[in-house]
Amino acid sequence: MVAAVGMGAYVAGMFHLVVHAFFKALLFLTAGSVILGLERGHHHLPHHESGDDHSEEVFDPGDMRNMGGLRKKMPVTFWLYVIGSLALAGIFPFAGFWSKDEILLDAARNHTLIYVLLACAAFLTAFYMGRQIWMIFFGKARHEAADHAVESPKVITVPLMVLAGLSILGGGLNLPYLENLGHWLEHSIEAVAEHGAEIHGYLSISWGGLNPVVALISTLVALFAILLSWLLYGRKTLEKGQIDPLKKLLGPVYKVFENKYWVDEIYNAVIIDRYVDLAGFLAEKVDWNFWHDWLHDSVIARFFRWFTRFLANPIDLGIIYAISKGLANLTQNSSNALRKLQNGFVRSYALSVLMGVVLILGYLLLK
Repeated sequence: MVAAVGMGAYVAGMFHLVVHAFFKALLFLTAGSVILGLERGHHHLPHHESGDDHSEEVFDPGDMRNMGGLRKKMPVTFWLYVIGSLALAGIFPFAGFWSKDEILLDAARNHTLIYVLLACAAFLTAFYMGRQIWMIFFGKARHEAADHAVESPKVITVPLMVLAGLSILGGGLNLPYLENLGHWLEHSIEAVAEHGAEIHGYLSISWGGLNPVVALISTLVALFAILLSWLLYGRKTLEKGQIDPLKKLLGPVYKVFENKYWVDEIYNAVIIDRYVDLAGFLAEKVDWNFWHDWLHDSVIARFFRWFTRFLANPIDLGIIYAISKGLANLTQNSSNALRKLQNGFVRSYALSVLMGVVLILGYLLLK
């Protein structure tokens, strides 16, 4: 898809995108059906039925080395898996054949190197899909879980059948001569109508957009890859504990593939381990030593203690306490002075009344 769009073959890229959704979804979901079948088989083993969960075995239901013989245990999933694999490999008349060949034809016409690379990719795709078929579904079970595997229920297999039908008939979206998808895209992508060049030689032979030479070569490449996978894995199926035939054939190269180019190790060394180091530095140096020990205990705590002492001595004792003590003394002195007027003698009260009368009469006479 990416190569097609990069070459300007927008119709082929969009065509492959659509049909690729059919058979790749089918393959992913049938792989899930296989994994579920193995998990159900694993749960039926004696140590599960007895409730013994202390087994030292670490079982991986997604490891093909634990499979084998599932063709008879899960026949519906098997045939659906085969349909998806043939469609992905680009075998006629499945949907992948029509879309893949459009991309290969465009590459052969305009970009020879890309055509060779895509043909090699098609070979590897057909080979590893064939390898999966032989290792998963043929031969004898290489694990007890595979020997007790159970077919998935219809709630799983029926949607897969729909995808399988689309994987077979999906090529009808853009068949040669009709080219419905191409005509539809012409209205929205201007480059679709302009794409192409004057072709000479055998590549100019075309039956409505299908070049028989390119189609034949791609089909033979895919069939040869499937044949090679059968010679290595199907003619004599793998036994339990047997070394993978590719390991003998490829030697050190197989180790590179087996370790996935050491991408995980490189990622851990470059990203994960460095992230852990950074997290440790931030936790110890920044959070504990800088923030907790220095900033918190030294700067903030010392400033807080100094500020509280400042508020306690000059402010609280020097100002607030002095004002409250002065008001208390004023109240006490005033009460002492006023207390003399309340001495309990009648003559003092009569004298006060007389003085009040004299003051009032004096005010009235002077007024």
